[in-house]
Amino acid sequence: MRFKLIDEEKAHHPVSRIARAVGVTAAGYYAWRKRSVPARALEDELIKKKITEIHARSFGIYGAPRDLKSVV
Repeated sequence: MRFKLIDEEKAHHPVSRIARAVGVTAAGYYAWRKRSVPARALEDELIKKKITEIHARSFGIYGAPRDLKSVV
């Protein structure tokens, strides 16, 4: 999360200054940038897309449908 903040703000401030402000090293930030995206993060994105599609197909309704006649 801290490295992502640095990545978003580096156009406005020097990386070393932001890193110091959030309590990490600039070297740590640059090492983070070189890492590949973890397989788990890719899987999470796929699941998120599926959930979003299913939610949209149900017109934004979630949960089991209720039989209103039995409630009243």
